[in-house]
Amino acid sequence: MKLPEKNEVRKPSKTLAGVTPIAVMCKSKKCRHGTCLYCPSLNVPQSYTPKSPPVLRASLLKYNPYKQLKSRLKAFKLMNHPTSKIELIIMGGDFLEYNPVYQKNFVKACYDALNNKSSKTLEQAKKRNEKAKHRCVALCIETRPDSCTEKNIDKMLLWGATRVEIGVQCLDDKIYKAVNRGHKVKDVIKATKLLKNNGFKVGYHMMLGLPKSNPKKDFKMFQELFKNPDFKPDQLKIYPCQVIIGAELVNQYKKGKYKPYSKNQVQKLITKIMKIIPNYCRVMRVMREIPPEYLVAGIIRIDLRRDIEAELKKSKEKINEIRFREIGFAIRDLKPNQKISNVLKLKITEYKSSKGKEYFLEFVNKNNILFGLCRLRIYKNQAIIRELHVYGQALKIGEKAKKLGQHKGLGKQLMKKAEEITRKNKINKLKIISGVGVRQYYKKLKYKLDKEKIYMEKNYEF
Repeated sequence: MKLPEKNEVRKPSKTLAGVTPIAVMCKSKKCRHGTCLYCPSLNVPQSYTPKSPPVLRASLLKYNPYKQLKSRLKAFKLMNHPTSKIELIIMGGDFLEYNPVYQKNFVKACYDALNNKSSKTLEQAKKRNEKAKHRCVALCIETRPDSCTEKNIDKMLLWGATRVEIGVQCLDDKIYKAVNRGHKVKDVIKATKLLKNNGFKVGYHMMLGLPKSNPKKDFKMFQELFKNPDFKPDQLKIYPCQVIIGAELVNQYKKGKYKPYSKNQVQKLITKIMKIIPNYCRVMRVMREIPPEYLVAGIIRIDLRRDIEAELKKSKEKINEIRFREIGFAIRDLKPNQKISNVLKLKITEYKSSKGKEYFLEFVNKNNILFGLCRLRIYKNQAIIRELHVYGQALKIGEKAKKLGQHKGLGKQLMKKAEEITRKNKINKLKIISGVGVRQYYKKLKYKLDKEKIYMEKNYEF
């Protein structure tokens, strides 16, 4: 790889959302429920192929989490990206199904790599990371809805996790049975509620064109996602079903019993879906990186999102989805002589979700460009902040901002408003689910770590 020039940031979009994302992959393991119809089994982590980019990186390092993180930190540094605010993603199948000792050692190794120092215990590693050079500001676990039990949620909290992505795929028990998914819609509803009540940001992986579905049915499913308070995810990853070598679906395809959507069908459907996604939800990804040589049938294009967003911008449709509106991407796509207004207003959206009430706070300008957000959840006379995020090109901790976006005091203003809403609801304590690397920030705002060393909290008197 040719090294970038002195002030050049290679692949700048990777950190335009304000953090530096690093994915680490756990070793290969079969799922306990069996194998989904569409999922390849190729002696690598479940649902991946041997030549998928994260698998190639991880396998070269024998799936060692410490070495994987060190390798990615080095790569980001070479590309001139800041690495002080790390969003860590643990991927590669259902991490919650692994041996508890393996899980704990894996997470600790990640913190040790960020700290550049080995700790005796996970708790010590987390404590060190509060002031480390590379701080874990968010930790995401990828898993299944039926794995989100109270016991597993307690474990994730002790690891310092802040976000959970669950493989929902669809909202239909008949389809679940047909693809051997191994859980039901009721498990999705239960997991969503438990995760939100514990403060997690919740992401759904959704799949288009599964056996026994069709475009009309898929669109209705997305309408249900945001109409029904049992769901309403904070984030989405949208993947069309593909026929991949090593999956049982290959046999159905060859017998003429299954046909994947065409590129035109998928593009048309996702364009339609993007128009109904509410302002509190972020579409993290569209399409998976499946190497063409492993694809029997289905869409090859992995940059389909670019075509969809270009079409939406051309049509001047009002899109409320978060990523479409972020300030970092708005600055990147500026045309010559074009300016972005920095006159902001605080917008608050209230909605019911999983037997609780959500307050979605966002700073936007007159063009609805998003600068920062806060998710406040109130349920059973408790208040918890599930996310505080200021967008824009990621900056080093303590670095002064030269452009619109981070380090302008927006986070403090969002926190102040969340505290005000908490007091108005006559709740005397506000909790925050916080990446361990953000604890110092909240301490400056007079928050303290609770007795269980999980949440940051502040008490109020009336």
